[in-house]
Amino acid sequence: MPAVRLIGPNNEQLGVVPTQRALAHAQDLGYDLVEIAPNSTPPVARILDFGKYRYAEQQKAKEAKKRQRSVTWKEIRITPKIDEHDIETKIKSASKFLDEGDKLKVTVRFRGRELAHPDRGRVLLLQVADRLKDHGIVERMPLLEGRSMIMVMNPVRRDAQGAPVPPTAASAPAPAAAAPATAPNAAAPKPAPAPIAAAPKLAPAPSAAAPKLAAPAPAPKPTTAPAPVRAATAAPPSASPRKRTN
Repeated sequence: MPAVRLIGPNNEQLGVVPTQRALAHAQDLGYDLVEIAPNSTPPVARILDFGKYRYAEQQKAKEAKKRQRSVTWKEIRITPKIDEHDIETKIKSASKFLDEGDKLKVTVRFRGRELAHPDRGRVLLLQVADRLKDHGIVERMPLLEGRSMIMVMNPVRRDAQGAPVPPTAASAPAPAAAAPATAPNAAAPKPAPAPIAAAPKLAPAPSAAAPKLAAPAPAPKPTTAPAPVRAATAAPPSASPRKRTN
């Protein structure tokens, strides 16, 4: 490589210099020239003690390996006709495995004609998962494989369970002194209104008595003329006088 971007022993930037010149400068200081970023353009080289640098890298690798945890599988096997006391013993062992951080496989084994009723095994596995809900979560629901029904559970991460979160300024209740400004005004008694002098009532001005109008005379009732009486006319005497009969 013709040139490198050089970093000094105290992390100071020395700029882009020819490779031979950078190597000679590192030898003059009593250090080594180590390439730390070969894929950049130009490559980055640093002046340092290679022995200390390699030891520091080894310590970092050891720390990273300590943090890594290999996944360990544990298994418990039950049958559809398991007794209550036996299933309690199995659940205690399963909770211990999950608390230690291991993955758990719960298997229901069917024998003979038990395979005709796989729903019993599924119900049993779901009951086991419900009893272990404080120790693990179901990764794979019960699944029938051949003559076995298998359910997989993962341990609950203890660091994921939230610790009590301290109240922030936004969620903390406001102190009593920071109550709204209108509160003191609401509690203070209102001043009584000043008495207003009653204005003297003015006597009504005497009004001229309006002359009373005479009641109108009643209208004369229409009189109906009596109907003319026709004079009775006597019957004309008959021409022949009636004969008296003795």
